[in-house]
Amino acid sequence: MRTMKLGFPKFGIVGAAVAAALALSAAPADAAWEPKRPIQIVVGFAPGGGTDQTARLIASAAQEFFPVPLVVVNRPGASGTLAAEIVANADPDGHTLLVAGGSESTSVPNHMKTNYKLSQFRGVVRVNREHMVIVTKQGSGLDSIEALVKKAKANPGSLSYGSSGPAGILHSAFLVFEKEAGIQMKHVPYKGGAPALAAVLGGHIDMTIITPGDAQAQVAAGKVHALATTSDRADQIPDVPSLTDLGYKVNLENMKGLVAPAETPDEVVAYLHERFKQAMESDTFKTLAGKAKIQAAYLSGEDFEAAMKDMSDAVAAAIGDGQKQ
Repeated sequence: MRTMKLGFPKFGIVGAAVAAALALSAAPADAAWEPKRPIQIVVGFAPGGGTDQTARLIASAAQEFFPVPLVVVNRPGASGTLAAEIVANADPDGHTLLVAGGSESTSVPNHMKTNYKLSQFRGVVRVNREHMVIVTKQGSGLDSIEALVKKAKANPGSLSYGSSGPAGILHSAFLVFEKEAGIQMKHVPYKGGAPALAAVLGGHIDMTIITPGDAQAQVAAGKVHALATTSDRADQIPDVPSLTDLGYKVNLENMKGLVAPAETPDEVVAYLHERFKQAMESDTFKTLAGKAKIQAAYLSGEDFEAAMKDMSDAVAAAIGDGQKQ
């Protein structure tokens, strides 16, 4: 057998070593992170609700940008905290994400002890936001925030508000408003937003919070007054002021986006963010969001984290002895 001699014309052995090193450094794409198995998008609520809709919307729109399946996994229980705990303690390898930004992230952990903290998550992308609107019954005399605050100050604890459950984002929004306005009201929890609205219409409580779409329909039907939004003005009801417009520093809304465990590496988060952002810019996403009446509201992972922290801090301050995350 003939032995081949390796020659290194012109630049010799040292030059060959340099060339080999350059060849390795010139192929970062081959070494870049990619998912190796299906990515689970964990939802802390049952199928069919708003959080589940967001998960299925972004998963459907983003699938074409991923080499592995995007699988929505429902883990309902304990106001979304069960799912949040699962993801907070998952391997930070990019294969397990949580739909976050609502009660499980910004509200519940300030009201009670949970087995996770907001700081245990890293933002990937915010997908949508949902304004919240304070409404009262037509004919109640509470036809403005000014009238509401005046009555609440004259009779502390006499006015009542309903929410979709204790420690949720609706409950917390009222607490932040009470603190800002210097008033005291009575909280009456229900098992959902629909029963709370029914209680307002039946005259059992004085107010609750609903979505802009629902508020628009109820106002048109002559059933409620839409007093104010709890963040900025909503496009669906542009004539309804925000609490900030009226002089109250309240900025709470129901956000939805994707987060990963806090220790997830930068390159993994960058990969996920880039592809979910592409999905949000796609015609598929816009079509599906329009059909589901979901208001897209993109934020980068860092900005989404900051928005959640701001809301959580406001809730903690309103509670007073809450656990700041």
